[in-house]
Amino acid sequence: MDLDAVYMQLALDKAWEYQLLTYPNPAVGAVCIGKSGEILSVGAHKCAGGPHAEVYALRDAYTLLSGDVSIATSDDARQIHDYLKKHHSGLFHAVSMAVTLEPCSHSGKTPSCALLIRELRIKELFISVKDPNPVAANGAKTVQDAGVKCTFGVMEEEGRRLLEPFGHWQKEPFVFFKWAQRLDGTVDKGTISSYSSRVHVHALRSVCDLIVVGGNTVRTDRPTLDARLVGGKVPDVLIYSGKDDFDRSISLFTIPNRNVFVASCLEKIKEYRLVMVEGGPSMLEATRDVCDWYICYIAPEVGGGCVSMGSIKEDFEVMHAKIDKDIVLWMKRKQEFV
Repeated sequence: MDLDAVYMQLALDKAWEYQLLTYPNPAVGAVCIGKSGEILSVGAHKCAGGPHAEVYALRDAYTLLSGDVSIATSDDARQIHDYLKKHHSGLFHAVSMAVTLEPCSHSGKTPSCALLIRELRIKELFISVKDPNPVAANGAKTVQDAGVKCTFGVMEEEGRRLLEPFGHWQKEPFVFFKWAQRLDGTVDKGTISSYSSRVHVHALRSVCDLIVVGGNTVRTDRPTLDARLVGGKVPDVLIYSGKDDFDRSISLFTIPNRNVFVASCLEKIKEYRLVMVEGGPSMLEATRDVCDWYICYIAPEVGGGCVSMGSIKEDFEVMHAKIDKDIVLWMKRKQEFV
């Protein structure tokens, strides 16, 4: 693997940690590289309205190279931009960057990353994917005009895969299915996922517009389906069920500012943009035609359950895997890859 691909893989892996959590923005990663090829910093866009990946990477690289910790913990994009422009003292002239998405050219909730990079005059920029958003596109030209060398298409296929939800939800709902299982495939009886995985699920719920869940799950588990572990917002809920016989006193129905729908079809999904389906084998089968991606949390344990995902036959392509307390897999059905 070429060195530029090694750097880009680091940027991609970092971005995948925040996949969908940046909604409605794309997930983006960035790496700063020193003059001898050493990794100075790795950054990612973490949430809409927050600093972009390039800004976090440049912030951390500046702190390392200068020893100045004034902005080391800042999450204020404008503060970081302004401080770096004023204090960089040419530190970045020998620094290169790898970014999964072309730096943005426009200033919106945060200042333009391309203008910041131009001001810092980094040595070289490796870009996986050009920005498909016409409002933010052409950032590379901005930095090229300042003499920064740009190399395009580094791990482009992987970059486009990372970017796929961003393009999708601008046109129609992006729907993903989430489940947790043990190594033996069982999905029932008690808590399966680690605490860190549950926090991740709550963070995903917090950015979703709608959660879809089966009627039997509501009747049996009496879930809340909120984002309390991250102090996040509460999405609407669609209960997919042919019978409306639910206990309205459970917390799922009593949370303020939440709409709960009961329907025997999935048409309600069309009114939303980012939708998470939570469930087991019956929901996996019922939502097959509407789900774009899948995320599975696999706990490193065997036993404790009886129910598996059943006899459903699906062949998945793993787009990204992370090993933490659990194995976390982002997947897509194989036949959809062309």
